[in-house]
Amino acid sequence: MGLFSKKVKLDDKTMRNGAPLIVLADPSSAVAEEFRTVTTNIKFAIIGNKDKTISVTSSNPSEGKSFFIANLAITFANQNERTLLIDADLRRSTVHRTFMVSNKSGLSNLLSDDLDSSEVIQHTNIKNLDVITSGPIPPNPAELIGSQEFEKLLADVNSKYDRIIVDTPPVNVATDASLIASNCYGTILVVPQGIADKNSFEHALQQLNQVHAKILGFVMNRSEIKKSAGYGGYYGVNGK
Repeated sequence: MGLFSKKVKLDDKTMRNGAPLIVLADPSSAVAEEFRTVTTNIKFAIIGNKDKTISVTSSNPSEGKSFFIANLAITFANQNERTLLIDADLRRSTVHRTFMVSNKSGLSNLLSDDLDSSEVIQHTNIKNLDVITSGPIPPNPAELIGSQEFEKLLADVNSKYDRIIVDTPPVNVATDASLIASNCYGTILVVPQGIADKNSFEHALQQLNQVHAKILGFVMNRSEIKKSAGYGGYYGVNGK
């Protein structure tokens, strides 16, 4: 799976302003079409499985993960699938900024205060798309993610949504990503062309394999989209 162009290390714009939602801004673009292709591939990869949870991660920060996951969630929602996006990156959260919702209460509150999922799920202005934001940054992210409460949350929302997508920290930065991957049916690894380091990528794979994570596939972010009918050339984007 290949998406986008631009061999430039991304800055902190996503952290400040949220990820650009190109599938909403330009649904007829080549990038939006690529997201529709990715969702089709994911559906085939998990067809017939009752566990609907998918985690999305990257090897390192600033590799386009938050851009990818936000637009992926919207694409599923646009296909009339009730979708829940969980921001489980309790260190560098972006979902609340991307979808312009409150982050006063979210995943960290649910896991530490024994709340019900209904108390932290928020509707967005996009039909079929709900989110659970990160909540306030806790002092012990890995401990919360590794708790039974997190497992209970995934089991709870699995019965209420068609798709559950979990945004995780980069694998090589925090153990949280591996913990999350071990509790989800499958994991997608975002790999930016021209930026990803081979050793970092291999280390990330080792970390995921150690917890027996099911790798659904890799998304080559910012790779060139060859000119073809209806595409009109190359597209550059900015993500996390």
